[in-house]
Amino acid sequence: MFLVVPTLPVLGLLPVTIIPVLVAFGLLCLAVLLRDPRFPRHRLGLGPLIKRPDGLRATLRRICGWFLIGAAAMGAAVAIFDGDALFSLVRERPHIWAIIMVGYPLLSVYPQEMIFRTFMFHRYGGVFRTRAAMIAASAAAFGYAHIVLGNALAVALSLVGGFLFAYTYDRTRSTLLCAIEHALYGCFIFTIGLGTYFYHGSMRMAEMAAGAGGP
Repeated sequence: MFLVVPTLPVLGLLPVTIIPVLVAFGLLCLAVLLRDPRFPRHRLGLGPLIKRPDGLRATLRRICGWFLIGAAAMGAAVAIFDGDALFSLVRERPHIWAIIMVGYPLLSVYPQEMIFRTFMFHRYGGVFRTRAAMIAASAAAFGYAHIVLGNALAVALSLVGGFLFAYTYDRTRSTLLCAIEHALYGCFIFTIGLGTYFYHGSMRMAEMAAGAGGP
């Protein structure tokens, strides 16, 4: 799932149908977790933080702080290096953008957090003996999975994001909170004009939903 499945499309041995694959594997991981009596089901929501309001507020402040820094950096990079792309999806295809803002978190983000954080941490926590090793393994798997998009920028951004999301899960054990953090970055990427680097999944999903053809 973490190595072979992302490699097959690159080798031309499997069509690139990212959203259905994510949903299918996300449901598979969910089914495995729900059948495991050792898995605390509250981790699918806010996890232990639901009983710790102070911890939740501190985590949200950290997430928002890092997001503002990341958003400023990405926005400045697009403005400097590809000014025509800045907010291009919002300006030129607002209906596609709106569909992505709703569908991407549900059909892409949450399944990814189920696979690369909740399932991976629970299943392989005993293999990677330290917290740092588990975080690094989750980030590496998450970044590698994005080779199906066919460009280095998607892999690099996903690797950085993978470290952020894995760190959040390590601290909170909350799938929902990681999904919210992931959705912030992902939705901003599509809004700011970097969505073409993540085109295969969410853009195609939105175009199909809107009945529009690809570019």
